[in-house]
Amino acid sequence: MMLLEGKTALVFGVANDHSIAWGIAKAMHEHGARLAFSYAGEALERRVRPLAESVGASFVEPCDVGDDAAIDALFAQAGKALGKLDILVHAVAYAGRDELSRPFYETSRAGFHTAMDISAYSLTALARAALPLMRDGGSVVTLTYYGSEKVMPNYNVMGVAKAALEASVRYLASELGPKGIRVNAISAGPVRTLSAAGVSGFKSLYRAFAEIAPLRRPITIEDVGGTAVWLASDLARTVTGEVVFVDSGYNILGVTAPTTTE
Repeated sequence: MMLLEGKTALVFGVANDHSIAWGIAKAMHEHGARLAFSYAGEALERRVRPLAESVGASFVEPCDVGDDAAIDALFAQAGKALGKLDILVHAVAYAGRDELSRPFYETSRAGFHTAMDISAYSLTALARAALPLMRDGGSVVTLTYYGSEKVMPNYNVMGVAKAALEASVRYLASELGPKGIRVNAISAGPVRTLSAAGVSGFKSLYRAFAEIAPLRRPITIEDVGGTAVWLASDLARTVTGEVVFVDSGYNILGVTAPTTTE
């Protein structure tokens, strides 16, 4: 069953073939969506363009999500090339490595501003720019993490930014709902991605995760992709403003020590 046949999706945030954004793009392609991509800077083009071409995407353009003029120019191009937009995938986040390695109380003003701008505000900026292309309604999907709700080692300012992102999801869902546009977030468990490598101690967290989570299995980009397809499809037509966990049940635990089945 092709859940997204006839729909057009614009994906922000693919960095390589291990990216969660790429897992989402692949899954949407498998369900019939026409794909378009935007990447962060020329350095990523050599990685993103071959991936885009592998799923038949011809629209592959750079965009600095911290620059409103760049966003407006990108969506003007998208309007001419794609005509309409049904799905917007926001898989963009950034915080300086120093901000993720030193104590949170030492977060710099500039580092806080950058994390909030790129990781949280960019969702609002992209959704606003996408509105004219979502004439028939649509679905906006973003990515978050449990560090928005609970303290995670070395997640620091990114946890604060993700909390702001999740609040943005709710406010956008409320205001865009009358236009037929749904806005949701996926909170994925730890996945080995380029961005995760910037979090100190991630490898230890990743190794322990499958021993602790109720389903006793790690999370893959395919797992997240499947949930994104559902959220973008008509099967989720009355789901909006939600944070959907794809974490093998980790978020339900009060005690995170390994347990036996006895």
